[in-house]
Order: sequence, then structure tokens, then C-alpha cells
Amino acid sequence: MVVIGADVHKETHTFVAVDAAGRKLGQVTVKAVTAGHGEAFGWAVREFGPDLTWAIEDCRHLSARLERDLLTMGQKVVRVPPKMMAEQRRIARTRGKSDPIDALAVARACLREPDLPVASHDEASRELKLLVDRRETLVRQRTATINSLLWRVDELDPGHAPAARSLDRKNTQQQLHSWLNSLSGVVAELALEELDDIITLTSRAAVLERRIAKLATAQAPALLALPGCGPLTAAKLVGETAGVARFAAEAKFARHAGIAPIPVWSGRTEGRVRMTRSGNRQLNCAIHRIAITQIRLTDSLGKAYYDKKKDQGMSTTEALRCLKRRLARIVFNTLRTDTQRQATTALAAAA
Repeated sequence: MVVIGADVHKETHTFVAVDAAGRKLGQVTVKAVTAGHGEAFGWAVREFGPDLTWAIEDCRHLSARLERDLLTMGQKVVRVPPKMMAEQRRIARTRGKSDPIDALAVARACLREPDLPVASHDEASRELKLLVDRRETLVRQRTATINSLLWRVDELDPGHAPAARSLDRKNTQQQLHSWLNSLSGVVAELALEELDDIITLTSRAAVLERRIAKLATAQAPALLALPGCGPLTAAKLVGETAGVARFAAEAKFARHAGIAPIPVWSGRTEGRVRMTRSGNRQLNCAIHRIAITQIRLTDSLGKAYYDKKKDQGMSTTEALRCLKRRLARIVFNTLRTDTQRQATTALAAAA
């Protein structure tokens, strides 16, 4: 077996091939376009045969096109976290940093960790991810504009400042718009312009939210039935998971989400663990929202589990960590249920 590590950039991709012992066999640099990916594939098959594994540094948008092209060619593709690549480069004998050095580190990291997540060609989850990311961008822009507008309103007349978290309501927007129209000066002019931007951003974010909710309902109905998991959270989980089938077990999914605990014991402290700061923080955040919501629901199973851990002497942080780990297992199994349902539906429709 030959592993080909890829260091991806916006304009070029560098590939380095290694054997099972990690010895470098060759390298090539191609343009970051579909034709360049085909050139790299032809080079690899010609030089090393068809038994190939492509290890790609997981750089989201930079590696997305390369993954899709390789999967279309029927290749096996695994994702290597940048942190793992950087650690492999640090312990290597070769000093410095370059694209071939990084690609070699990616390939050797893949050899060292044979159970890395396999990339999958999942257009449905990618579509949800793109829509969720776009909505979050609009919300961030709206929040920044609201903050600027509030400073201008405070300068004009603090008594007309809208209530907290009310600028997404049409009634508040209309009242503030009417008042600003009655004023003159540059500050009022800029405030009015920012209010128009807020109204536009709110409308566009609402349209996206409805579209996301419709897709999430179709793709993850079982996930939406989970207490504390709304359409946006469900869409975030589906989009960031990028195909639950690429995880062989729920423990690997929990590790990918940064929820699996890290052991920190020695001697008489056997069994002590702590939370991890690595992993996919977007997945972690989505499961964290579910956990916090369930804790606030008096009749939920999550609340009962959380209280049991607190009664065992755990701190609030420790009990929350345990609940998130339990929810990671539930989310994983629920995503598998939704995926199997979709597969069954597709087979039935094809027949």
C-alpha cells in the first residue's frame, strides 16, 4: 500500500507518496483545479499502482474540491487534522517548513493513525453546511451593525435606545426608523443607513433559516425529535458530521467532536479525566446547546442523568462533560438511523 499525503493551498496542491514504512517515494505539485487533480491521480497510478490511500490535511474549503474529485475517481480519501500533521512535522528529522515537508508529515500521520475518518461524497450534508455557514455570517454582520447603531442612537438620545435583543422585530425597527427620519445630521443619516442594513440582513437570515429548517426536517427527522435539538442545531450536526457512515464507532465520533475525555491520572489518581479543547468545535458547540437545554427541562432524561452525576459528587463541569459524552452517543446513533432511513427510501424509490 502507498499513502499519498497532500498539502493543499488555494493555487497549488503538493503530493508526497510514502510506503508502508513511511519512506518517501516521490512528490509532485499540481494546480488546484480538477485538471490538476487528474494529473496527480495519473502520476500516482502510473508510478505506484492502483492500491492507494490519499491523506489530505483537513482544511475545509481548500480541500473540498480535491476530496470530491478523488472520490469521483473511486479513490480512498482520509482526513488528517492539521494539529496531527504539525505534531508529525515537529518530531521529524527534517527541519523547516515547506509544502513537500508538510505533505510528507500528512502521509506519515495517516500511517501512524490508521483509524482516521474516511472522507465521503455527501452532497446533502455539504448543502446544509454551506447554508448554515452563510446564515451565521449574516447574523455576525447583523450583530456588528446593531452594535454600531446602538452607539449612534446613544449619541443622539439614549432615551430612544431599543430594548435588548429587539432589533430583529419589525415593530421596533419601524419605530426607530420613524424617529431617525425626523432627525438631521450625519450621525442620524449613518444610523438610518445601518438600520436599513439590519432590516435587510434580518430578512435574508430568516429566509435561510426557513430553508435550513425544511432541509433538516427532511434529512434528520429523528434528530429533531431529540429534546433540545432544533432545526438549526440539527442542521449544524448533519453538516459538520459530513456523513456519519465515515465513523466506525460512536467513540470515534465523540473524539472527532472533542467530547471524549482525556485521561490525566498517575498513581493514586487513577481514573481522573479532563475535557479536551481539540476536535470539531462546531459539533461540540451544537451538542453543548442540546445538553444545556436538557438540563433546563425538568422532565428530561438529560436532566435526570445530570442530577445523578451531581449526586455522585461531581462538579457542575464534570457532570456536564458526562452528559455531553452521553449525548454524543445518542446523536451518533440517531444520525445513523436517519441515514439508514434515507437509504431505504432511495432504494424503494429506485425499485
